[in-house]
Amino acid sequence: MQPYRILIVEDEEIIRLGLQDNFELENYEVETACDGEEAIAKTDSFQPHLILLDVMLPKKSGFEVCRFIRKKHPECIIIMLTAKTEETSKVAGLDMGADDYVTKPFSILELLARVKAFLRRIDQQAQAQARPAKQLASVDAIDFADIHLDFKKFIASKNGEPLELSTREFQILKYFWQRRGEVILREDLLQDLWGYTPDNMPSTRTIDNHIVNLRRKLEDDQANPKIILSIRGAGYKFDA
Repeated sequence: MQPYRILIVEDEEIIRLGLQDNFELENYEVETACDGEEAIAKTDSFQPHLILLDVMLPKKSGFEVCRFIRKKHPECIIIMLTAKTEETSKVAGLDMGADDYVTKPFSILELLARVKAFLRRIDQQAQAQARPAKQLASVDAIDFADIHLDFKKFIASKNGEPLELSTREFQILKYFWQRRGEVILREDLLQDLWGYTPDNMPSTRTIDNHIVNLRRKLEDDQANPKIILSIRGAGYKFDA
């Protein structure tokens, strides 16, 4: 099997070279870019499986790059690297279609673990391995409340008005619909959608930030959600 291709987009040379060394030591094929325009060009030519994408970049911001890549290369995994700790910045990255984010300074071991988990998902999809505990029914489009979701065309609307959802948000909503009425653990989502294993579960708030973002788009009153309910100490329930 050919090594996975990883594109590192970081304008700080020390960080960029350090990441390159660490991932090449793990036998990944690595290319780098130091600004947003180069990142887009390298994505087209290098066709990476996964991109480590800094938010603060010259020429084009990481958010702009993420939005562009997500539309043109929907299968590419994007992990954003940010020095910002504000919740709004993290949510903005997820809203652009990022799969996950890591806040600087970060542990290289944790970053390697997250990358391995995401790439493991590619193997699982290629081998068509369904989760043994639950065979989920196929679904192409659904309607609930005032919302329409088309999972084949990636089209969404609320009250007849277009609703912009990221690829990851479509995946989460499809998963919720297939298990509606059940209590869904955060670990279920990390394992089934993000590709983590039970013995390699990270401490990340990515799931919670995705839910915050989805509630902002779907719920009439975010403070009193009616569609995605929080189950204290467990996870979430989709009540639609």
